[in-house]
Amino acid sequence: MTLSRDAVLARLIELIQPFNAKAIPLAEDTRFADDLEFDSLTVMDLVANMEDEWDINVPLNLLPDLETVGQVADAILKLKADA
Repeated sequence: MTLSRDAVLARLIELIQPFNAKAIPLAEDTRFADDLEFDSLTVMDLVANMEDEWDINVPLNLLPDLETVGQVADAILKLKADA
């Protein structure tokens, strides 16, 4: 079964919501550091949830390049395609 970007994005937003302490609206261009003010521990908790959800391994060296929710959705699709 092929994942759609819209489905990944919607589920990713659901996974982010419990960490969204500022309760800001989440969208594709929401930035983890600037908008959500995630610290490294929160990022790692979210990564663990994503890895469990999609059965992927997110390389740690990829994380600095993932600044927005949309970029993470794209990375998940790429990791699933490469698996």
